[in-house]
Amino acid sequence: MSIRTTIAFEEDILKLLKLKAVETSNSVSDLLNTIVLDAFREDRADLKAFDERKDEETISFESFLKQLESDGKL
Repeated sequence: MSIRTTIAFEEDILKLLKLKAVETSNSVSDLLNTIVLDAFREDRADLKAFDERKDEETISFESFLKQLESDGKL
């Protein structure tokens, strides 16, 4: 089921969407639905990765740089 809504885009972004829709033989609505679903799928994958790594030891960026320096890698 589709629900109609209004979204305000900057002119250049809307032009890009329309050009991409024509280029891919899709409607702007179909293109936007795909873009939004892909973003949510990426979020889901990121959350899964975070969950899988939740028990890993963490190290700060600064500590890791110091470790690389002491190992002669930096």
